[in-house]
Amino acid sequence: MPIEKEKILSVEPERIREKSRFVLDGMDISGHWNRMFEQRVLWGYEPDRLDQVTKLDGGESLGWCYQCGKCVGVCPVDVVGDYGPRKIFRKVQSGIDLFTDDDLWLCTTCGNCLRVCPKEVDMIQIMPAVREQAVLEGHMPPELQDAFEKTAKYGNPLGEPARKRADWTREAGVEVPILAKTKRAVDVLWWVECYPAYHPRGREASRALARTLAALGIDFGIVGVDEKCVADSQRLAGEKGLFESLAEDNVKTLAKYEFRRLMVTDPHAYNAFKNEYPKHGGSYDVVHYTQLLAPLVSKVEWKKTLAARVTFHDPCYLGRHNGEYEAPREILRAIPGVEVVEMFRCRQNGYCCGGGGGGMWLDGFNAPHLEERLSERRVREAVEVGADVLAVCCPFEVSRFEDAVKSTGNEGKLVVRDIIELVDEARGARQ
Repeated sequence: MPIEKEKILSVEPERIREKSRFVLDGMDISGHWNRMFEQRVLWGYEPDRLDQVTKLDGGESLGWCYQCGKCVGVCPVDVVGDYGPRKIFRKVQSGIDLFTDDDLWLCTTCGNCLRVCPKEVDMIQIMPAVREQAVLEGHMPPELQDAFEKTAKYGNPLGEPARKRADWTREAGVEVPILAKTKRAVDVLWWVECYPAYHPRGREASRALARTLAALGIDFGIVGVDEKCVADSQRLAGEKGLFESLAEDNVKTLAKYEFRRLMVTDPHAYNAFKNEYPKHGGSYDVVHYTQLLAPLVSKVEWKKTLAARVTFHDPCYLGRHNGEYEAPREILRAIPGVEVVEMFRCRQNGYCCGGGGGGMWLDGFNAPHLEERLSERRVREAVEVGADVLAVCCPFEVSRFEDAVKSTGNEGKLVVRDIIELVDEARGARQ
């Protein structure tokens, strides 16, 4: 069944639609519905914008997208807006300047798109690479710039003075050794991080963890005023230079102390110490607090039954990025009276709270682009499974979800607790 190829070849490209006719076995198969025999119209787009991204160190994989769309279905931002790597690729291919476009800042670097992408288009590398250039050129949301400036000036994004970093220990009810004062080796050096040291809700969880560590007889200590932000979120938001500066300072600080394991409260700090700090001279045996406590729950002396239906929110940077799903659940299942129920999006497909990749400081900027905050959608999912308690183990999440409980009208239906707060309460130690 010969096709009249000479007619295809004789058509000038810019007039292909009006002059080409395709005849197969005497049948005219021309029409907008059949373009399989046409040359694809590609000359309407300039490749410059895409090249700008793919030429960056870390941006190369955006050019690998073949638009299958698998990423869009799992993108947490698309659930409440219009987003996803495929959509970003198409926009950039069509001439959008990602370096100045608002879409650059909506990605939370949750990693769910990479989990399903057959071409391994890696937004965890692409977005920070583009953001770094945007930041260098002065293109960033004001809220993000404020967080950067506070981190650079005070060593934390909340703008709190370093001298107050260990103030939370005064009301812990147990001794919290500060290594600069004790000057002794410890088994566990606890890197508290910023929100657990300064934010009111983070402080409550820190006190609960200190009491639990003391009750279990764990030999631990904290750095205190010399501790600075690990800055992994700042790195992912484009401030690579600030991250490198703080990493250098923190590695020097840790070199002053003798310890066997480095324990963190924050999954973002866990990710940084485990995967990024070795590149800057700091290699440690790092554990999240749930990983430290999970093997020890049989030793906990429980004094209270909580009788609660609890659902757990997987932090992106503990679960999907670093593969830890069981330790938090093992602790929850050990608490007397707790019934653990799962939300539809959990474990590898866990939903993002919206705080990652700089999103912690961008709710105001993101609002015009989203139907609701990611944290609000997550709270609705927790309510849908009949949970009394939404349990978390990331310091970004308690305040984010508590705000979302109020804004979604679910006060009285759902409470938000860090896992360690539930442990502390069931031990009868909560003050």
